[in-house]
Amino acid sequence: MSGFSYTFPKPEKADRQGLLAVGGDLSPERLLVAYYSGIFPWFDDSQPILWWSPDPRFVLFPNKLHISKSMRQLLHKKAFKVTYNRQFQEVIQACAAIPRPGQQGTWITSDMIAAYIELHKRGYAKSVEVWKENTLVGGLYGIYLKDKKIFCGESMFAKISNASKYGFISLVQKLQQEGLRLIDCQVYTKHLESLGAEEIPRAHFLALLK
Repeated sequence: MSGFSYTFPKPEKADRQGLLAVGGDLSPERLLVAYYSGIFPWFDDSQPILWWSPDPRFVLFPNKLHISKSMRQLLHKKAFKVTYNRQFQEVIQACAAIPRPGQQGTWITSDMIAAYIELHKRGYAKSVEVWKENTLVGGLYGIYLKDKKIFCGESMFAKISNASKYGFISLVQKLQQEGLRLIDCQVYTKHLESLGAEEIPRAHFLALLK
């Protein structure tokens, strides 16, 4: 990504919470430089654009994916249908709209949606759609750094129980066939910890990225 003129401070310069930089824009070029540098945007409509590189970093190594007995049964029964990159806009809008405990509004602003739709058109942003019959009931999206074999998960949603987990597990299994090395989950969530995600030092994450 050295051809881009967008630069960020070194991730090690982030403050104790992981905040690294403020401002800039959400152009595809800047976003790609960020992801390739181990940095991601996270802010809401009341804030300027905030760029983060937390320490520790929350990640999932594909070989440590934990599939519970109940999830194995759902996968065996093919309880849901999973598609990829069919309804990117619908997935990101559903992620923005889903209510989340302890959150007022959403960090997936209209500008963020437009930026990631553009990244999807360029082949970097990917979506997973989870269907029950013909209804979209869950999904997730993120940035796939295919040359690094790292998927940077951004957000997921579920309208019925287990739909997002089903989609996440399906994605990990699919990308493992392409040599996936790491899922970047960014910051801790209990939901992803139950699937095998863990915290590692930022320095370790950056080394894996390079």
